[in-house]
Amino acid sequence: MMLIRLAVPEDAAALFHLNQLFNGPSKTTVEAVAESLGGNGQEVVMVAEIEGALVGFACVQMKRSFCYERPSAEVTEVFVKEGFRRQGVAKAMLQAAHAHCRERLGAEEFTVLTGHDNWPAQALYKQLGYSPSGEMHFSM
Repeated sequence: MMLIRLAVPEDAAALFHLNQLFNGPSKTTVEAVAESLGGNGQEVVMVAEIEGALVGFACVQMKRSFCYERPSAEVTEVFVKEGFRRQGVAKAMLQAAHAHCRERLGAEEFTVLTGHDNWPAQALYKQLGYSPSGEMHFSM
């Protein structure tokens, strides 16, 4: 049975490990992850738990601007551990994150950035109602 829930500081060690699987060697610490989970009001982190172990996470950053009455949300990270992929885990985490951000934080709009060749992620986002925006992404 899969449980989708908000991450708590006690999840820090497991999330640190999952992030290393996802992003490689980390530039943070377990303690910093715990601190962020306990006090970062801008980020919503959903986790998937199966048989007492975390198998995935989805991070959403809330964005607020004086230019808009309501905040928007950006999905920044989605990861599911190998062996648990293609079982609806990512979809369930994102649906829970969307609901939380809409109902509790007032988000009206969601955006996501993914690789132009990341076809599995693109299929998932399209299934959830995302569509290409036509905007260009720049970084520095």
